[in-house]
Amino acid sequence: MKDLLIINGPNLNLLGEREPGIYGNDTYDSICAEIKAYAEELGFESCECFQSNHEGEIIDRLHAARLDKCAVVINAGAYTHYSYAIRDAIAAIKIPVVEVHISNINSRDAFREKSVIAPVCCGQICGFGKNSYLLGVKAVSDMISDLK
Repeated sequence: MKDLLIINGPNLNLLGEREPGIYGNDTYDSICAEIKAYAEELGFESCECFQSNHEGEIIDRLHAARLDKCAVVINAGAYTHYSYAIRDAIAAIKIPVVEVHISNINSRDAFREKSVIAPVCCGQICGFGKNSYLLGVKAVSDMISDLK
């Protein structure tokens, strides 16, 4: 199985409209298209982009991923900073998960500097705009030896 899951949390469906000075002008759909094309180049058989503004839906999709995906790249949005439930779901699924953020969360509001999910992820990539996603896809690709 060489199927990848990209999870996007709250408000990321508004990319291209929401605070373009922080998040850029690219839309959610255009970013997903770039991610999918890059994942295919790296040898993934499929790449699903999933977005929800609801914590429980993100947790349910993480649980399902343990059965149908080889890795996850997650931008949990604001849930990054306080969702121990998403943290526990990531810890439970036992597949590689890389945390990504479009902005540099460490140079923004103080509450954004702490990620409660980072300790259960393989790594964190932030501050490279939409390229944070591509770097995350490359990271999980490198972790999965049978894709090479």
